[in-house]
Amino acid sequence: MRGARALWRLVSTVLHGVHGVLVVLLLFPGLSAAGRRLRIAWWAGKTLRLLGLRLEVEGAFRPGAKLLVANHVSWLDIMAIHAVCPEARFVSKADVQHWPLVNRLVAGAGTLYIERERRRDAVRVVHQMAEALHAGDTVAVFPEGTTNDGHTLLPFHANLLQAAIATATPIQPLALRFSDTRHAVSPAARFDGDITLKQSLWRLACGEGVVVRLWVLEAQATAHADRRALAERLRGLVAAKLAETAGTTASTRTAGVGV
Repeated sequence: MRGARALWRLVSTVLHGVHGVLVVLLLFPGLSAAGRRLRIAWWAGKTLRLLGLRLEVEGAFRPGAKLLVANHVSWLDIMAIHAVCPEARFVSKADVQHWPLVNRLVAGAGTLYIERERRRDAVRVVHQMAEALHAGDTVAVFPEGTTNDGHTLLPFHANLLQAAIATATPIQPLALRFSDTRHAVSPAARFDGDITLKQSLWRLACGEGVVVRLWVLEAQATAHADRRALAERLRGLVAAKLAETAGTTASTRTAGVGV
């Protein structure tokens, strides 16, 4: 029964992905920005549900332009954030452009791409981010630069924060954790090391009571900030929230918004 349920979840998620691509290709060109955001939020939230995940959110996003920074556990981090903040334009590694189905979906959400292997490419992306923030957009980055096992928090790279400093745009830190009925940090959500997207999908589909928690922390001022000091401060805020909630499992859920 467990294997059959996981297979059903996986097939349903893939079909939902195909549907999402069709929406992007056929409907997005004729939709307003608000219409696109409604579709993005719906699609992201349903992706989580189809995989058997529950989303709980604490805190509120500030209105207007902002840079979101979050710890990075899984490719599903983007889904969790988009489900409640569909206007976010993520900065993603260029490799995502070659992922089947996913590439069309992330492009439809206004994703900015960075080639992390090329140091100079960060300068180009910072300029793009600054233009987006100046225009009033919400941009989101994972300053760790890669996913981790969910137990640790890697150093925050400071380069991309320069876009917010240059435009005096507030930065709002986010803390993410995946848990389940037996683990405060669910192994089903791991997407680090050599784990492939296919393997990650199957592990998530097999998960038992997986909950993704998203804590939206207070926005931080950036005007005239030193970017390295700012990166340390943001990491400290995220680390403090994760440490504060370290013992939380899906069987002892905190209050939040279910999606």
